[in-house]
Amino acid sequence: MQNRITEQPSGYRSLEKKTTEELTMLINREDQRVAPAVEKELPRINALIEAIVAKITNGGRLFYVGAGSSGRLSVLDVIELPTTYGVSPDLFQVILAGGVDRLVEAREEMEDDKNEAWEKLEERGINKKDIVVGISASGTTPFVLAALTQCRKANIDTGCIVSNPDSPIAAQALYPVEVITGPEFITGSTRMKCATAHKMIFDMISTTTMVRLGRIIDNQMVNVKLINNKITDRATKMLMRLGNINDYDTAREILFRNGSVQNALKSLDAGNYPV
Repeated sequence: MQNRITEQPSGYRSLEKKTTEELTMLINREDQRVAPAVEKELPRINALIEAIVAKITNGGRLFYVGAGSSGRLSVLDVIELPTTYGVSPDLFQVILAGGVDRLVEAREEMEDDKNEAWEKLEERGINKKDIVVGISASGTTPFVLAALTQCRKANIDTGCIVSNPDSPIAAQALYPVEVITGPEFITGSTRMKCATAHKMIFDMISTTTMVRLGRIIDNQMVNVKLINNKITDRATKMLMRLGNINDYDTAREILFRNGSVQNALKSLDAGNYPV
């Protein structure tokens, strides 16, 4: 384990003797290493995204299989996609060690389970149309490794996001992403830089995929679900701009008739509503 970069000693000593100002300055200094590390992996991130887009376009789904802090962050990314982009919750799914329904319990002991992830994938009808992306800071988590190994045996495409080079999990991934952020500020605490880097990559994957799937017009969330007053107001004003509608109440009525800005724009283009 000590050979893993993520387990190497922190470059800072005697943290308990430092002031708040010193600690935040040093943590911020370490955080500044994250974006350059992600940038180095952009070619492989791009390859993974292209594979995901191709799978979804052909009727497949993306499954994240994860554990620990990064696994939990993938859940937070995925749960926002149906409301933000109006897609089915089945499109992006997470198989989390210990279960998504017990997210706040941080059941780290479940990371060693070698059977649960594949069993959960089978329950959800995993097939060759889908792609499975393993998430593990160490690149060795048994929960994730076993799932990717089974996927490869079943000829299901795989990717991964890890933070150590040449890991066993990366060896099972057709589309590996190895974002190396170095030793953590607190030795071995991969909830810090590793998880930050992984969150940035989740953002890239989900956002770029949604743009490529046509869920965005210009830079606008034209498929956002009308779930509260703030979002409905934003969507109404969005429709006014994109549809050249001057009256707020008219735009709001058209919006509700169609359920989304994108559908409303299609109806306007078809000449269904005089403006």
